[in-house]
This record gives sequence, structure tokens and C-alpha cells, in this order.
Amino acid sequence: MNDKLEIGQIVNTRGLKGEVKVNSFSEVENRFETIDTILIKIKNEYKEYKIEKVSYNKNQTILKLEGVNTIDDAEKLRNLYIYIYRNQLDELPEGTYYIADLIGLEVFLESGEKIGIVDDIFSTGSNDVYVVKNELGQQKLLPAIDEVLKKIDIEKGRIIVNLIKGL
Repeated sequence: MNDKLEIGQIVNTRGLKGEVKVNSFSEVENRFETIDTILIKIKNEYKEYKIEKVSYNKNQTILKLEGVNTIDDAEKLRNLYIYIYRNQLDELPEGTYYIADLIGLEVFLESGEKIGIVDDIFSTGSNDVYVVKNELGQQKLLPAIDEVLKKIDIEKGRIIVNLIKGL
């Protein structure tokens, strides 16, 4: 399990004083208000930044980061991803997982037959949908409901599923 979780992406600059616009990937609305520092992945290295100020504009979070004081500084961060250390987050309730921990898990039928690997997860509003790809690149969409997802074992890297009628 990775000790860092991706929580957003810097998508643009705002103003002339180094603020950046962020698309948050977190389901927690005020995630950036609950943390003091973030990590930004630049090439293959993580650089730590202190958050000086958090504000909002429409569906985006606006961050002022320590040491990012001009539009040129902010421009260098455009399109980069924001991470935090896993220990900065509260423990999840039983049966709840971070998407980053589910991507890449092997998916098996209850009979033991492997049907693929979790390639992506998206929300439909009523429930999440797991995109499972097989070795040929074919996708199967599985709703994240109790009827389908029988067991998720992060430690063993596998999910056991029941393909209900229509899947």
C-alpha cells in the first residue's frame, strides 16, 4: 500500500500572486482545510508545500502555497497532481476503501475464475462502478453493490464477485 494518496490536480493559476486552481478528487468537501501541507509530484519526486490559504470558486478549490508567490511560480505547477500522506487522513469506516487501494486488485468469480483487474472506478451518484479489464483489454462494468461485490481483500490484492443477471 502506498503511503501517499492523490487528492487533486492543479489545473490553472488564479491572479498574479501565485494562487492555483485545484480540481479536488476528495469526497470530503473541505479536505484542504483539514491539512497543513501537501505534496506535489514533479517528475518522479514529491515536493512538500505548506498551505497558506484555502478558498473556493465554483467547483474548484483555490490554494495559496508557501513559496509560490507569482503567476510564473504557479504556472510551473499547472497540470501536476497533489498528494497527501495517508497518515494525514482519518481511518475509514469498515467496508470503505480509498480508490487508490482498489485500482490494480485482481477480480475473481466466486468459483475462483479470474475475470480481470480493477482498472478504474467512477461514481454514478447512487453507487460506484468498478471497471474491470481482462487480459484482452475487454472491460466489464461492475456496480459496487453488496449483491455483486462479495469480498474485498486489500491485503491479498483481490476482490471476489458474483455476476448477477445482466452483467
